[in-house]
Amino acid sequence: MADQKWVYTFQDVEAAEKHVGGVWDKVRGLLGGKGANLADMTRIGIPVPPGFTVTTEACNAYIDGGEKFPEGMWDQELAAMKETEELTGKNFGDTKNPLLVSCRSGAVKSMPGMMDTVLNIGLNDETAKGMVALTGDERFVYDAYRRLVQMFGSVVLGIDDEAFEDILEEHKEKKGVAMDTDLEAEDWKNLTAEFQKIIKKEKGFDFPQDPAEQLRMATEAVFASWNGKRAVDYRNAAGIPHDLGTAVNVMTMVFGNMEEASGTGVAFTRNPSTGENKLWGEYLLNAQGEDVVAGIRNAEQIDGLNDNMPEVYKEFQDITIKLENHYREMQDVEFTIERGKLWMLQTRDGKRTAKAAVQIAVDMVAEGLISKEEAVLKVDTDQVDTLLHPQFDPAEKEKADKEGKMVATGVNASPGAAVGRIYFDANTAEQKSKEEGQDVIMVRPFTKPDDVHGMLASKGILTSEGGATSHAAVVARQFGIPCVVGASDIQISMKERTLVAAGVTIKEGDYLSVDGATGEVFLGEIPSVAPTLEEQTELLVLLTWADEISATKDIRTAPEGWPTRGLMVWANADYPEDARRARSYGAQGIGLCRTEHMFFEPERLPIVQKMIMADNVEDRVEALDILLPYQRSDFDGLFEAMTGLPVIIRLIDPPLHEFMPDEHKLLEEVIANRIQNKVDQAKEDLLVSIQNLHESNPMMGLRGVRLSVVMPEIVSMQVRAIFEAAADVTLRGFDPHPEVMIPLTGHINELHFIQPKLEEIAKAVMEEKGVEFEYKFGTMIEIPRAGLTADEIAGTAEFFSFGTNDLTQFTFGYSRDDAERNFLVKYVEDGILPRNPFQTIDTQGVGQLMDLTVKKGRGTRVDLEVGICGEHGGDPESIDWCYKIGLNYVSCSPFRVPVARLAAAQSAIKNRE
Repeated sequence: MADQKWVYTFQDVEAAEKHVGGVWDKVRGLLGGKGANLADMTRIGIPVPPGFTVTTEACNAYIDGGEKFPEGMWDQELAAMKETEELTGKNFGDTKNPLLVSCRSGAVKSMPGMMDTVLNIGLNDETAKGMVALTGDERFVYDAYRRLVQMFGSVVLGIDDEAFEDILEEHKEKKGVAMDTDLEAEDWKNLTAEFQKIIKKEKGFDFPQDPAEQLRMATEAVFASWNGKRAVDYRNAAGIPHDLGTAVNVMTMVFGNMEEASGTGVAFTRNPSTGENKLWGEYLLNAQGEDVVAGIRNAEQIDGLNDNMPEVYKEFQDITIKLENHYREMQDVEFTIERGKLWMLQTRDGKRTAKAAVQIAVDMVAEGLISKEEAVLKVDTDQVDTLLHPQFDPAEKEKADKEGKMVATGVNASPGAAVGRIYFDANTAEQKSKEEGQDVIMVRPFTKPDDVHGMLASKGILTSEGGATSHAAVVARQFGIPCVVGASDIQISMKERTLVAAGVTIKEGDYLSVDGATGEVFLGEIPSVAPTLEEQTELLVLLTWADEISATKDIRTAPEGWPTRGLMVWANADYPEDARRARSYGAQGIGLCRTEHMFFEPERLPIVQKMIMADNVEDRVEALDILLPYQRSDFDGLFEAMTGLPVIIRLIDPPLHEFMPDEHKLLEEVIANRIQNKVDQAKEDLLVSIQNLHESNPMMGLRGVRLSVVMPEIVSMQVRAIFEAAADVTLRGFDPHPEVMIPLTGHINELHFIQPKLEEIAKAVMEEKGVEFEYKFGTMIEIPRAGLTADEIAGTAEFFSFGTNDLTQFTFGYSRDDAERNFLVKYVEDGILPRNPFQTIDTQGVGQLMDLTVKKGRGTRVDLEVGICGEHGGDPESIDWCYKIGLNYVSCSPFRVPVARLAAAQSAIKNRE
């Protein structure tokens, strides 16, 4: 361990590449995203202040070693500091020409504001005097010194930041000033002394005067912040592993608060809200970077820098273009100008809204910067989902505006419509959301990293301070949370727990509607509407590329009979309206039409119940004959909507008791009648029928194919309705492709019993109607035994469709509803299960059974069509597994079809050899 290299200077990027075998992603894993990019910028000639990075390996060794630095690390850090001294011509701790440094976190995955930063390390009572002599600016020096003491106290020593902020606010109030910039040198000198007293009072020891000790403690604080609550909450929400660790970046301080010719800012190479190809960001003169990022001061738009410092602005523009071309990605940069000299402090891939992600991807292809495949990979499937989320109904919004309900406007930081009850702190917001199930709008003067758990639990965010690059804005855009910041006309009273806007006092728990796209805030609840895919021009382009990628020949080495293309995306749809929506969203077929849903229609349910209560086959058939025209009409509309595409119709699946009234409620009514000496014979008979249907475990009882075997007349009616509808639409010039699915098969003999009878009906209908069309009979794989005997079943079934909800239940031995209610959440939280298996396919168990089923099935029927129609069909991770095991299609809700199209293409790109 003593020989291991723990520290790399920004000039050492080649050594880091050699250490990890030259793979850039591994360099980022070693140095963290920030450290790797600082070294990379240094290599390509961009002005970066000298410094060094302590690796993520050191962080993990520190945590694993009981929070002790690994052997040799601290000596390497001090040696790197010596190299930095040589590059800068300054000395760390020197009283005449002191070197000051910052100490910042930097994980491989960007986590804005979630871990710790300390600025101005190296200042103490003596070096501060030396800095004053060197710069001739006492105000600047003591402003920097008080920042160090304050950040050290809150970040390193864990003292509540409000202890420092309260004294600062009291001091400004006594001076009669509103802004930090209005305070003078003596003010900052006195405040520095006051801040040191707070540390002494709270911790029992003095603020450390030894610069090396400051650096050592700051390094430890950054390491420890990896496992801080806000960082853990953020990683949970973003799906970032907890074992990556963070690097520590130590960089020479450059000062944006030295004079008016100095400043600091944050910018994006493109607009992170809209994707417009225009430099976008904010800056402040005479300020340090935290002032912009924290949103404590309302900053100026970045193009205003051209008026203040045109030469610097031109250099900055050139650098941002160079960075975007170098990384082939929109960049989020931080910079400082010290006495007219521009320094770049960070670059990283910029967080963006869903709309911006799609716009940027499409534009970059048009600009020749990236390929279509790269564009498809740049957009996250969750972002596609977000784009199709509801927005405020324009008519209702206009009405609310006319009624005077628009009470505030601010910066439109993250788009989307959010309605909820307002709460003023993160803990309450999280508690109301998670424990009480409320929709929450979190309202704060400005957010801090410690608020992230409340932000993630909220439907929307509203702040009175801050700008478009503030903490609240960045986090909201990352997670698709509608957000309005800098609504400066609202007054928030944390003491009274109220918000005053446009003269109206809004109490905690009252409703607000927040429009993150326009920056408008309304009283009460505004109804929303779902946008259509046709409105999303750039998304349509991207999804067209995705379909092209999925449709291209698959060059994987695969067994005979596997698809020669990537996954198709079908949809689950029970009604013609659903089918039309699915097709408009790009579905290439219907993977599941649940016929039983049609039985629940009010005018049909009494007929269904009559059929169930029938004492003999004749009476049952009589009721079914009445139902047949209804079913035929339903299928007619589906076939017409999906002309030319396959439609899989599942025959009746649930147990019959589900179509009957609630037994307990009916029993109460019967007993009440009997008490009054009344007899309602219809209800008496109905109760007897329900009691006769009782099963101890109905989900494993008389349902699916078993019901078809016991009461074949039900599915006979359904198949006749299917084929009569297909024949009718064929005669009208449409092209139906019916596929009849028999559910819950567990033994080949079940298919041998029922499928030939149904095929005979199909042939008879086509003869009666004088038409022919292609059709298939297949089965749903929901029972493990069916998978294990798939070679036998494929001899009869022409297609398989995985019903992964039931397959997961039967494989795990879980009752889904009971498991999710009683223990699954705990299992996932405690790491017993990596994720909920009803949301993402359990690839090690259920997934292996699926893989075996496909191989055995195609071993018998080479061209066997295999798909999935459970809820997993819309889950990107599950879709990736379906691609890997050679399924033909996934089927999901119509609203998830665009998500699945993108996920299918991403799987094709990632998995093809």
